[in-house]
Amino acid sequence: MDIGIITGLKPDGKSFESVKQFGLRTCQLVSWHPTLATRETAEAIVRESEQSGVRVCAVWAGFPGRMVWNFKEGPLTLGLVPEESRPERVEALKRWADFAAWIGAPAIITHCGFIPENLTDPAFGPIADAIGEVAEYCADKGVGFWFETGQETPVVLLRTIERIGTGNLGINLDPANLILYGKGNPVDALDVIGPYVRNVHVKDGFYPTNGDELGEQVAVGRGKVDFPKLFEGLKAHGFQGEWIIEREGRVGEEEKNRDIIDTIDYLKRHVAGIKA
Repeated sequence: MDIGIITGLKPDGKSFESVKQFGLRTCQLVSWHPTLATRETAEAIVRESEQSGVRVCAVWAGFPGRMVWNFKEGPLTLGLVPEESRPERVEALKRWADFAAWIGAPAIITHCGFIPENLTDPAFGPIADAIGEVAEYCADKGVGFWFETGQETPVVLLRTIERIGTGNLGINLDPANLILYGKGNPVDALDVIGPYVRNVHVKDGFYPTNGDELGEQVAVGRGKVDFPKLFEGLKAHGFQGEWIIEREGRVGEEEKNRDIIDTIDYLKRHVAGIKA
């Protein structure tokens, strides 16, 4: 089990500089610009990966359009839920699937949005069909399609995976997101989605304190995520994936870097078999 960080895709040959800065060799590669998902960029990433010794464990696949990360406009703007932007975003995810295959990454990851909780909601079927279209395309490329937890409850993710049934669906467990969105306790969530967890975002935070805004992200060990119990729960499900540190929130670069260094140390002390 390796420690890594999220790093931005840069076509100038410097995508992995921040990974090496922390003495790490694993990352999720993220971009919100599908126009970068070209063979030329992929070839550059492969060269840089070979030269730096940094491995891409997944591509975090962003897409175009307006997105608002709250409870007021989030259900109308995030993921594959908004009907008006859905076709463009499906095509963007397919481009990222091509890109992941070209660089040898095992999967793409994204937020699919506020998938309806109510199975009888008429919006559920078309959203699941769109996810299924992407998942099938990924499967044809030999690539996994992984949901990052956040806007959905664990049972909605399980239901969606079961309905689509392409065999290449998985979950990038962001334990803080389950808390920030008020969607569940990440330790208990493993009872529902544990077998599908492929990567973990190492992140911490608090539950929402009002009905409009997400909870606050904080440094690992200072929020509501019970990491020792989470580690044990994942171990019980045979988890062997990567621990990807993600430090967001309203912090400056210096504080962010310090928190990442502290989190690396925290993981080495609390997770048996983990390595940088």
